[in-house]
Amino acid sequence: MALMFDHEKLDVYQLELHFITWVTPVIEQLAKQADVRTRDICDHLERASVSALFNTAEGNGKRQRQTRAKFLDDARGSVTECAACLDALVARGASTTDAVGDGKTMLVRVYQMLTKLVQRYDSGHTVREEEAEYGVSAGDEHECSASSEEKIDDEDDDEDEDEPRHE
Repeated sequence: MALMFDHEKLDVYQLELHFITWVTPVIEQLAKQADVRTRDICDHLERASVSALFNTAEGNGKRQRQTRAKFLDDARGSVTECAACLDALVARGASTTDAVGDGKTMLVRVYQMLTKLVQRYDSGHTVREEEAEYGVSAGDEHECSASSEEKIDDEDDDEDEDEPRHE
């Protein structure tokens, strides 16, 4: 069996790779048409799809829960950018709703999976001790403050003894 990084074992990572495999021929086909109306969308779609993959991988490698959640949330943002790019291609007449349907279905699933992961790591679920009330009775409190004052007074006396006296 080949060695794998932890992020490679994630279903969401594998689905993001599958989306990149799906979208690459779409982008290449649109590039062949040399349509200025879609060039910027295709560039953004390519960057966003890879960004989602990279942020998922990097986030999974982080040890701190909040940092991990931030990267996974960034990946989720890139996924929504991919969906918006597909919508823009349809709006500009470069594609159809049916043609981008499989891609949008994958993106919805990736988004759902990332949302669950973000919730898992950003939920604030931490292990804590039960809270206990600690208190000091009124009598004990007075004794503590008195002994503190005595220590301060004793320290002042010691300082006077160390200083030379001018007579």
